[in-house]
Amino acid sequence: MNDPGVIRASDAEREAVVERLRVASVEGRLTLGELTERTEAAYTAVTQAELAVITSDLPADGRSQGPAPAYAPDPAPQGGRARRWFVAVMGDSKRRGKWRIDQGLGAVAVMGDVVLDLREAEVRTGVVDIVAAAVMGDVKIIVPDGVDVDLEGIAIMGDKKVQVLEAPPGMNVPVIRVKAYAVMGDVRVIGDSKAKPVKKAWAAWREQWRELRGELMGEPQRPLPPPGPHQHLDPHWHSGPQQRSGPHRPDPSQGPYPPQPPGY
Repeated sequence: MNDPGVIRASDAEREAVVERLRVASVEGRLTLGELTERTEAAYTAVTQAELAVITSDLPADGRSQGPAPAYAPDPAPQGGRARRWFVAVMGDSKRRGKWRIDQGLGAVAVMGDVVLDLREAEVRTGVVDIVAAAVMGDVKIIVPDGVDVDLEGIAIMGDKKVQVLEAPPGMNVPVIRVKAYAVMGDVRVIGDSKAKPVKKAWAAWREQWRELRGELMGEPQRPLPPPGPHQHLDPHWHSGPQQRSGPHRPDPSQGPYPPQPPGY
């Protein structure tokens, strides 16, 4: 029996693995970021063993219920679920972390900002369909690098653009379809290479907290030296006649202040 670790994978076997990944994504087993990452790994796998690792934590063939819809920018079905809206009017609306996408999305920013981070989202639809409108505001959509972004729409005294690393030609990757309307505002779709890492904010906060505690370089705060026989812990305590704060003033009985020249 041949060892699958040395048998090279065929194009048909790679496509079969990609199909299993698409089924798992629609069933909610993979996030959009995981789907994109594993799809790229499947297309670049050389041996059957490498393909087996990609789907080792997914159900075996035939256990998933129903076929997965193909990732193609086809029209949304009539009578489906209502679009889910994120609206910011002179404010902010942000959706990050793990969340489910099983319907079309809408983003409206009027003198405000809307951020939709899809990297950790569970995508239950074949195509992520988004309508984005920015009026003197900004709409930013963050996606994993390697997805197929289809951006269309109009921009009047504004901008609409895509900043995502494309997948190599021939890969059947997830599709993000965005219809943008920008009036004196911006609608941007950016990838991992242009966005902050998912956990960067937490790491920065933790490092700042360590700096405040003096633990960044492993140097604990130095304790104050113990007071000597003539020292006191109270910084406002003074011995002798000078117990008042402020500039020193001589005793008036010692003559005029400041001293006057002779013969004055």
